[in-house]
Amino acid sequence: MPSKSACPGRSEADPLQPEGRMPKGHLVDTDRDLAPGPGPGSPGADCPGPEKAPGVPLDIPAKISHEDPQAKAKPFAPKPPMRPRLERALSLDEKGWRRRRFPNSQEDLASRDGASPSRGSSPNAVPGPPARPCLPPGLSTSLQEIPASHRTPGTGDRGPSSWGNSQDLLQQDRASAGSSPRLAGGLPSRPLPAMEWSVASDSLRTAHKVDADHADYKLRVQTRLLRAHSSLGPGRPPSPLASDDCSLRSAKSSFSLLAPIRAKDVRSRSYLEGSLLASGALMGAEELARYFPDRTLALFVATWNMQGQKELPANLDELLLPAEADYAQDLYVVGVQEGCSDRREWETRLQETLGPHYVMLHSVAHGALHLSVLIRRDLIWFCSEVESSTVTTRIVSQIKTKGALGVGFTFFGTSFLFITSHFTSGDGKVSERLLDYSKTIQGLALPKNVPDTCPYRSDAADVTTRFDGVFWFGDFNFRLSGGRVSVEAILRQDPGARVPALLQLDQLAREMQRGSIFKGFQEADIHFLPSYKFDVGRDSYDTSSKQRTPSYTDRVMYRSRHRGDICPLTYSSCPGVKTSDHRPVYGLFRVKVRPGRDNIPLAAGKFDRELYLIGIKRRISKEMQRQQALKTQHASAICTVS
Repeated sequence: MPSKSACPGRSEADPLQPEGRMPKGHLVDTDRDLAPGPGPGSPGADCPGPEKAPGVPLDIPAKISHEDPQAKAKPFAPKPPMRPRLERALSLDEKGWRRRRFPNSQEDLASRDGASPSRGSSPNAVPGPPARPCLPPGLSTSLQEIPASHRTPGTGDRGPSSWGNSQDLLQQDRASAGSSPRLAGGLPSRPLPAMEWSVASDSLRTAHKVDADHADYKLRVQTRLLRAHSSLGPGRPPSPLASDDCSLRSAKSSFSLLAPIRAKDVRSRSYLEGSLLASGALMGAEELARYFPDRTLALFVATWNMQGQKELPANLDELLLPAEADYAQDLYVVGVQEGCSDRREWETRLQETLGPHYVMLHSVAHGALHLSVLIRRDLIWFCSEVESSTVTTRIVSQIKTKGALGVGFTFFGTSFLFITSHFTSGDGKVSERLLDYSKTIQGLALPKNVPDTCPYRSDAADVTTRFDGVFWFGDFNFRLSGGRVSVEAILRQDPGARVPALLQLDQLAREMQRGSIFKGFQEADIHFLPSYKFDVGRDSYDTSSKQRTPSYTDRVMYRSRHRGDICPLTYSSCPGVKTSDHRPVYGLFRVKVRPGRDNIPLAAGKFDRELYLIGIKRRISKEMQRQQALKTQHASAICTVS
């Protein structure tokens, strides 16, 4: 062996350790001992340091001369160790085998000839350069304990990568040393290592998903690496962030349609005040574009004179969910004249028909007039406080059957006004109906607390000028001139020509052309038959002694402050609802919505929760009854449907 001067990297023996003995149970450093030695052309090949000198089995004591600590070690005859217990060897996992040092054939021959002293026995030995490249900064050293089968090939690690390789090394060591190596004492018994892909067949590798070519192999290995860094104890449930390679991004669901909200935006966001286009404003353009990219609201408006009947239709789907509409609307407004005495029952039926996606934003009554506003549940946060006002046109009557009821609120930056009216009845009382109109536009005191979106274009004498979108609907009682005989003659004509001919006799259309009523309002094209007056439960017009003239008494009018903001899509009646002498009339509209400011008094998501629960319970009970009826029908005594 070269002298100390020739090998400056070699250290002296530790004076604290007994000479000629290795500490019992000492295990050689895995990262240094398992590293391949340098080649003949590498520096230091002729000067083996403590990390490069071949060694003997761990339990054989290294005999050093007592005369000179630096003298060359004398050869010795190793004592054969006891035969190992293979059952104990099989209980070690890969981590235990990584700590075990198996000499190769050359090292074993050198130890037989006595040319190599014990290596690694001095605790003060200066460590050499690491065989593997150092880990990147910030990565835990627990990666060194990962089984070699999960590492990338070509790293130079001579440690066994599987249980099969461990058995080969056992046989190789037994053949070279004459007996199997003795295992270090004190190691706890461990379960059998997991079977890796190196010993499994192709079909088994695919079944267990441990093949490197498998699609989720890399993801599985990466998940195991990240779980090794988890700080959770064995008794705590695993954290979703610790087992996901996306870290904090795993909290964001890729299936949600809602955009994630940052914590800093919530801290700095003000919901009470903001500008028209301010970023993060609740009523601003950014929030409006999230829910309405085209900035149009789907609106349903309906009017119906119920004739005071207590009996309600068995199904309101034809009224609220007509066949012409493929999708439900965003906002439903239903006005009723001469409504049923049980107003709560009527509102419950509306909630039951629309289901859990809608809530009752506001409902108000004035005598026999009812007005209900239902909105999609996720849009209630963008509504202002709902205000209402009433006007009575027949003061003498004990029951307020004639008059008007108005409801106004702001949605984002667009203000809406909905008015339902019941004007004076009678064929020749046109002037009285015109007077009812004038009383209504002057008597409705709206808005009250909600600010006007465009005050410089408002008129104190006309409530319809103070809102961006106005919908006026109800039983206006305007009749068809010419008498019953002439109207019936037109009804017997061709279906395509009778409606235009009937509209030529309409009193309301004539007064609108004169400008005496509904100034600035429009009406969609009418393609349905007169909605008044039918025999209850039948499709025939009045067959009583009065022989009232069929007329378009039920109408829906609209007015827009900005030209083109309201677009009518459908305007029709419901011939299937026959519980009254009037047929309900409805209209579907698309209304342009503008961004607004955050200084309006918000409704803060207020709705009729009790009504909502009652409607949902009714839907559930009816569905259960329907399923029970189907079950009873399929299991009848006459026949059984399997």
